[in-house]
Amino acid sequence: MWRRGLQWTALILGATIGAGYVSGRELWQFFGHESGLAIVLFSFLFSFCCYVIMAISYQMKSENYLPVLEIIAGKKLTKAFDGLILLYLFTTTMIMIAGSGATGQVFHLPYPVGIGITGIVLVLLFIKGINGLLTFNELILPILIGGLLYVLAMYVSNQNLQLFAYWHEQRNWFSAFPFTALNILPLIAILGAIGNKVKGRGEIIICCIGTGVCLGIVSYIYNSSLIQIADEIILYEIPLFAILKEFPLGMILFMSILLWLAIFTTAAAGMLGIATRVQSFLKEEKPMYLIVLISVLLMLPLTGFGFANLVNFLYPLYGILNLYILARLLTYPLWKKTK
Repeated sequence: MWRRGLQWTALILGATIGAGYVSGRELWQFFGHESGLAIVLFSFLFSFCCYVIMAISYQMKSENYLPVLEIIAGKKLTKAFDGLILLYLFTTTMIMIAGSGATGQVFHLPYPVGIGITGIVLVLLFIKGINGLLTFNELILPILIGGLLYVLAMYVSNQNLQLFAYWHEQRNWFSAFPFTALNILPLIAILGAIGNKVKGRGEIIICCIGTGVCLGIVSYIYNSSLIQIADEIILYEIPLFAILKEFPLGMILFMSILLWLAIFTTAAAGMLGIATRVQSFLKEEKPMYLIVLISVLLMLPLTGFGFANLVNFLYPLYGILNLYILARLLTYPLWKKTK
């Protein structure tokens, strides 16, 4: 039970902690100053939403997100949100691939080369289907989160930051809702694809609590660190590198590798949602890697818009659109009882 619960935790974190998150761009877009309470509230909201989605998925033994979406959004809106989820998965996976190009430039790789490497590895990963993704996440996520926490802890220590110095200033608490909403659609897409693989409610509880606690702690420390360099963030497409500027070169290279891994795990999670849904459309089942290959080829021409531009425009838009789904999840006990 614990092993499987942690396995699902890694899958959710892999989908959530991507290029936008690890780079700091996503956190700064929604939080920033006076957001401590917002981050705490986000961790509770996220855990609760994970539980509702996963419980529905487990109950229905779903193999893709559509049956779960029908219950959450209602049958009348299912088609609209089905299209929205596919568009979301497509564009956010494209953002991850674009982020890999930006990360590759740290190693003096041309932007197209970084993108190409990520696309090729994505296709190779799905040769083994879902099991390949689960194994990869289980190995990589502890290293990714541990490395990020180490860098943040070193920065906090070196700068003598007081993490709770401005706790009385919380005017940005409402940002917890659009930030949670932003991450709802990938949750439905990913957790809807594994309903038939979950064995019991114990692993669901372990997964949801672990995910919320992990995201809450990392987000709070990360956001507090970014506040200290607020004037410099505008100069960096990836704010993480503003924190790393005084670190040794080896640490910068290590975090750049972790950033690419975060990009890859989120892109892979997005591809899982796309592939399982597309398979349900097809009369004859096709291999996952073939669907992933076609998807990557369709995304490549659109990655030229730039990583920061894509995040700044698309993420707030999706956060607002997803507020309806968030409201449905938060009121789940009420409308479930009514039904």
